[in-house]
Amino acid sequence: MKLNVLKIDGTDSGKQVVLDEKVFGITPNDHAIYLDVVQYQANQRQGTSKTKDRSEVAYSTKKLGRQKGGGGARHGSLKANIFVGGGRVFGPKPRLYLSKLNKKVKSLARCSALSYKAQENAIKIVEPFNMEAPKTKEFLQILANIKAGDRKVLFVLPQNSDNIFLSSRNLPEVRVITVDEINTYAVMNANSVVMVDGVQDILAERVR
Repeated sequence: MKLNVLKIDGTDSGKQVVLDEKVFGITPNDHAIYLDVVQYQANQRQGTSKTKDRSEVAYSTKKLGRQKGGGGARHGSLKANIFVGGGRVFGPKPRLYLSKLNKKVKSLARCSALSYKAQENAIKIVEPFNMEAPKTKEFLQILANIKAGDRKVLFVLPQNSDNIFLSSRNLPEVRVITVDEINTYAVMNANSVVMVDGVQDILAERVR
């Protein structure tokens, strides 16, 4: 698949790049995508939810009444879960949700996601550029020029650029990452993927 490389003003630079079929032209594997997205979302969870059981609530342990003859249930203290403010039974405890996935499955999922975007003509290549200072307005204009500013955009850089990152930080529909951070969830969550020229070659090299 060939794509024209765009300038940041939206015009054609005259250069074409060929997207590697092993990355952008495979038959997508939906199950691999599902597994990778589930793992990614699980790994984002903090796992800090916590409730107090009856050994942790601050109540007196004094027995409420006689063991027999009261005409009701036998209670030991107000810490029992049936009382308001008592301990919770089987409540959540801090835990790790981290899971692992085979590297080949993760690679297949990532290539499947990128292949979907290629099939949808949702991938754009722009020539390398720098921003002299963080300017959100200028970055928005670049997105508008290449016709990618009206949807969720994943902007992929070959290497970190503080000014580009800071320019996009206030834009909820735009996410700027480096090629090292690209993942299946980020690709599938975006409506369009904008890559700086060179990113496609790095991705192709890593699949080989």
